[in-house]
Amino acid sequence: MQLKDIGYGIGDLARTGLIIRKKRRERARADERDISPEMVSQMVDRLHPRRMLARVAEIFEETPSTRTLRLIPEEGGFPPFRAGQFVNLFLTIDGIATSRPYSISSPPTRSGHVDITVRKMPDGFVSAFLCERAIVGDRFELSGPAGCSYHEPLTDTDRLVFLGGGCGITAFMSMIRSEADAMQGLDMHLIYGSRVPDDIIFHEELVELAGRLDNFRMDLIISEPPKGYRGLRGLLDAKTIGKLVGKLEERTFFLCGPLAMYDLCTRALRELGVPDRRVKMELPGPPPDITAIEGWPKKIKKNATVLVEIDGEPEKIEARCAEPLLNSLERSGVAPDALCRSGECGHCRVRLLRGDVFVPPMVTPKKADALFGYIHPCMAYPVGYIRIRL
Repeated sequence: MQLKDIGYGIGDLARTGLIIRKKRRERARADERDISPEMVSQMVDRLHPRRMLARVAEIFEETPSTRTLRLIPEEGGFPPFRAGQFVNLFLTIDGIATSRPYSISSPPTRSGHVDITVRKMPDGFVSAFLCERAIVGDRFELSGPAGCSYHEPLTDTDRLVFLGGGCGITAFMSMIRSEADAMQGLDMHLIYGSRVPDDIIFHEELVELAGRLDNFRMDLIISEPPKGYRGLRGLLDAKTIGKLVGKLEERTFFLCGPLAMYDLCTRALRELGVPDRRVKMELPGPPPDITAIEGWPKKIKKNATVLVEIDGEPEKIEARCAEPLLNSLERSGVAPDALCRSGECGHCRVRLLRGDVFVPPMVTPKKADALFGYIHPCMAYPVGYIRIRL
């Protein structure tokens, strides 16, 4: 049967098509009119807030040196995040406003809260406060989720190897818990280094997950085993990684831990022939002792101080050479906003107008920053009189 047999011709079809397209254009214009710039801004703020207020709802003692703070939002809910991302915690301690980034250890599959797991560091300022003085009911500001050290299905393989050390387990815990909840088909292998067995964070839960999940395997490596310890011992070097992982093809490696572990593991992976595109990591932040880092000017002693002139400010401030410039700025009360504190994101960047700073070799300055004289004070150390513009 032809269309003309039912009184409906080609011209009618063409007119119907024109009407449909017209209606679609009208609907699109109506949608554009209905969404104001203010509505767009509100939606963006909900999904990508610069800061949000949260309250400590629970505290879990993980090890003698580590605790987890469970944070719930004061208003609304937390924005979506990817397992492996971090938030920056803003707080004031003894009159000093500062911040520290912490990986989210809870999975995105469990909404309503985020967990940050903090290990008390030797001579730590913020970590000591959070581990010793923070209590349930305390309120802190948080940044929105940030960081790119997560599994990206479009570019990463589905066979993941986590190389973790100490508190570096936190980001991996979010990824492991997320897979346990959602079962997205990832194959996960955790190789976790710890100094002693008693300081393994999430030990009982990791053992339970490794026994329950077919797609999760765990190997614990102890660097200073006690007498009678029968497990794996040593460091995460090429020999250990190669032996435990076996075939390295089609694996994506994630690194998170102390600075010394980054140096060891990146050398090991290159020795094993793992391409850089298969290695993902978050920068570890300031080293414990910058004066021990290659390139540090030996004439500058650990206790040396210099003066810093801030453009537009009437008074100079005193800065310690052996700590990040950002710390001195925070003590002065004129610090720029910060996020990663690892020299990567650029949130805290300032312009260096005069003088020199030492930048650790693990930080790769952006070409535009170098061209126009910008530095990241979170990973820049003043080695003489400097003048900056915030």
